[in-house]
Amino acid sequence: MTAADASPLSDLNRARAEFRDELIEAGHLVPSSIDGLYGRSGEFEDVIELIDTRVRAAGKAAHGSKPQRFRFPPVFPRESFERTDYIASFPNLTGAINTFSGDNKAHAALLAERSEGKDWDHFLEPAGTMLVSAACHPAYSMLVGTLPDDGVMLDVYGYCFRHEPAVDPARMQAFRMHEFVQVGTPDQAEGHRNSWVDRGLEVLADLGLDAAPEIANDPFFGRAGRMLAANQRNENLKTELVVRLYGDLDDGTAVVSCNCHRDHFGHTFGISTADGEEAHSACVGFGMERIALAMFRTHGLDTSKWPANLRV
Repeated sequence: MTAADASPLSDLNRARAEFRDELIEAGHLVPSSIDGLYGRSGEFEDVIELIDTRVRAAGKAAHGSKPQRFRFPPVFPRESFERTDYIASFPNLTGAINTFSGDNKAHAALLAERSEGKDWDHFLEPAGTMLVSAACHPAYSMLVGTLPDDGVMLDVYGYCFRHEPAVDPARMQAFRMHEFVQVGTPDQAEGHRNSWVDRGLEVLADLGLDAAPEIANDPFFGRAGRMLAANQRNENLKTELVVRLYGDLDDGTAVVSCNCHRDHFGHTFGISTADGEEAHSACVGFGMERIALAMFRTHGLDTSKWPANLRV
């Protein structure tokens, strides 16, 4: 064994790969030819439904019937994507959709090059649509204009895509987020984020998970991104609730994220408060697959042996 093989990073990657293989062997995940892209078994989906039941109950206890419930497809218009400014901060995670729009002659040329084993991607053109990177992103375009006095509270749940292939099953390329989003005044947004830190911990504890809050930052891209990340941490705009899936080998895996966006979306989407100021927003996002994986890691792969209140 070389020194590199014995490094903490190698131990961590080995633990991640072993956990992935255990999940596949147990039938909970269905592998594909691409890292981070899996099918889910019915039992895995039952666990997801169990988690979502607890998340919905926490949202109802906190906000009653106030949240407006929306479910969006995992694809949305490029124009709306541009307004999120996601490409400026996370170009490496972005997914764009291309499609064929040529005639019969172009199709014949595509098939000819394909039969010769050549690359045929150059026959495809942008479809004007993007894969959703955060469940709340498609919602902001419907809020353009002036908000009511108490702002808007949204309940949004859907699939997201981020291009970060990895052996760690907790770093999926396609995953689901259940978010509660507040758009309104700075105080409304900040109060929403702060209240969900403790509330999120209660949800995780109810699921038998030992989680801890940590001030964090998004994985901004490039040199300018390092400054954005530092500012985000210094201004305490992002708090993650983390669970240690791999013991002391890593710093923990974020399963819930509580974020203040300041006036970013209010500015880019043209959303105003009742007094004419640019709206602020905040969200809490529950990573459904990550929470499910934390439960399998904590309670075991056989759900019939889980604590009685968690059996699916």
